[in-house]
Amino acid sequence: MKLLIIRHGPAGDRSDWEAEGQDDRLRPLTAQGKSEIHKTARVLARLVPRLDLLATSPFTRAVETADIVASRYRCEAQPLDALTPDSAPDLLTPWLQQQPRDRTIAAVGHEPHLSTLVAYLLTGGRTSFLDLKKGGTCLLELGVSPGPASATLCWLLTDTLLRRLE
Repeated sequence: MKLLIIRHGPAGDRSDWEAEGQDDRLRPLTAQGKSEIHKTARVLARLVPRLDLLATSPFTRAVETADIVASRYRCEAQPLDALTPDSAPDLLTPWLQQQPRDRTIAAVGHEPHLSTLVAYLLTGGRTSFLDLKKGGTCLLELGVSPGPASATLCWLLTDTLLRRLE
């Protein structure tokens, strides 16, 4: 199984949003963020030609990112609470273990959750050693039974590098 990890695109300023009394879960992508994710999705479709399933954090900025990527792949984005920012990395493991091994799956979410998830799947540890910038992605090859220390890193690309590949 391959797991494509995607951090949501640039969203509105958190401080400004919260100063207006808005719930951070509802903070949307900016117009520039949407444009950048469209470019990222075009490149991802070349790098990862098939995507069988796309799971996303239910937060607005992640859902908007997932919808843009899903439209490129002609699949649907499925909200998954295990991808919210405060989720423990091991909460995604049971869901991954239920998926067929021949699938390519994408997960859209937030930092620091995603970098901790990647570290957990690569090493079994819960200390992140990478930082996924907004719109950044990585591809993991998961072992026979997805879980701690079961993955191999195929590649890691920043949003800037992805857009340069366009």
